[in-house]
Amino acid sequence: MTGKTPTDASRAAEAAHEARLLQQVAAGDRGAPLEELYDRYERRIWAVGLRRLRDRGAAEDLVQESFVRLWRAAPRFDPDRGTVGALLMTIAYRAASDLGRKRAGETTVVSLDVDVADGPAEPHGGTEEEDQLLVRDELQTALATLSEEQREILRLHFQEDLTQAEIASRLDLPLGTVKSRVFYGLRHLRAALSEHRDG
Repeated sequence: MTGKTPTDASRAAEAAHEARLLQQVAAGDRGAPLEELYDRYERRIWAVGLRRLRDRGAAEDLVQESFVRLWRAAPRFDPDRGTVGALLMTIAYRAASDLGRKRAGETTVVSLDVDVADGPAEPHGGTEEEDQLLVRDELQTALATLSEEQREILRLHFQEDLTQAEIASRLDLPLGTVKSRVFYGLRHLRAALSEHRDG
């Protein structure tokens, strides 16, 4: 007897479901579909981050960065070329390499800017000090567009180097709430930085 086994059929159904979720994200629904994908893959990506970056806080950063990148890649996703899971794990490994390099050679301010934006500001012929002031100005402008709750959590996460669990304990918030605010805060910050530079 030929044909797919139940396990194969189940995997195919899961892949099709996740493809529909990402298509909904691409169509503009960044609520429940993205949250479901987050719930499905958060622990797997966190484990990659812990193994590659050897730091719990960095592993949490990797989860957030991976989903920001997935959100941005959603319109280009083609289910005929692969699964959402394969795409997301490829994104996670690339992001882990990027975060490893950034953590090795950049200050907190510059790292925050690069982690949540498409890349460093374009060169403008200024000195290194002027470049850092430009980055700081762009960052402060973008931070002003966030809610007070998002700003506080990002400040604790990046400037005080607290893990999300530590932030939840300090602010007496559910861990899920902290994760959600970090994710959406980074997403909004990325968009604000991009708009600031394009403008």
